[in-house]
Amino acid sequence: MSTATNHHIVVAQAEVFTSPLQFSAPPGINITQELYPNTTPDQVHERCRNATIIVLSYLRLDAIALSEAITPNLKFIAIAAVGTDSVDLEACRKRGIIVSNCPAANVESVSNHVMGMYFAARRNVIRMDRVVKDGNWFKNGHGPLVSGKMKDKNQELCLTCDEETVGILGYGSVGKKVAQLSKALGMKVLIAGRKGANGERTGTNIERTPFEEVLKQSTVLVVAVPRCPETMNLISTTEFQKMSCKAVLINISRGGIVDENALVQALKDRSIFGAATDVFGTEPASAENSPLLADGTTDLNLTTSPHLAWYADKTMENYLTTTPTNIRNFFLGSPTNLVV
Repeated sequence: MSTATNHHIVVAQAEVFTSPLQFSAPPGINITQELYPNTTPDQVHERCRNATIIVLSYLRLDAIALSEAITPNLKFIAIAAVGTDSVDLEACRKRGIIVSNCPAANVESVSNHVMGMYFAARRNVIRMDRVVKDGNWFKNGHGPLVSGKMKDKNQELCLTCDEETVGILGYGSVGKKVAQLSKALGMKVLIAGRKGANGERTGTNIERTPFEEVLKQSTVLVVAVPRCPETMNLISTTEFQKMSCKAVLINISRGGIVDENALVQALKDRSIFGAATDVFGTEPASAENSPLLADGTTDLNLTTSPHLAWYADKTMENYLTTTPTNIRNFFLGSPTNLVV
């Protein structure tokens, strides 16, 4: 059990949750709490100064915020999310701060979002919708403008599911679910090995195809890897040049893993057919900070969503259950779902 008898919980992003988080402590431990709908970077130091426990979703906690000078009493960070890249984990290790997350909490919603984005990109749904609503279905009486949106660089028509080869980068919970859904639609699935490595087998005897081969063979490339130094700019100009002009890329991992400038150029050159992303290098994304939204990108086959692939009742239920459980288990001395 935690040796401290008094804990102060700061919920820094309460607006993320559809219902209030309910915390409980075993006998002998007293808890107080502060709930903030949202916390901006300039408010972190003041609001977290007295916390022994911080609950967050995507709020950035850097090494300065995690220093003894700023958060002297901090013992535990409960991340109500799957991704952990918003917290400086090395700084936590050095101070002995325990960190937990909610692994696999969003598998269903994110994998569903992948499939929705696949269909949007492959069937060019957004651009066709715009053509129809702008009154350009027939342009100058010369036939359907929409059909041109369905052709690739070689003027060949759109692929169907049974013709697709899906390459999956990152074979965690989401990657596995995407593979399952893809196979159900009649798609061939390739699981990529690490970049620069040969084909490899995991402990579960999952055969992996070399990274370079996945790029060449895939007509759909799904990026589902965590953000870390090794995965930054994992897909850039060199990788796009190896891909088929029929390929669509889907990124539901983190911004920075796909080089945004290179992606825009690949779409403009039509070296790939289309792309869809739920994440951006800078968030919230805008025309001022993201090449994907800058001038000249409006007519590209690019579908975007505002980092909400996780958003679903099932995900929220998992967060509302797992996060308080992680905190209670910390009180009991048996912390669960540990990251650090």
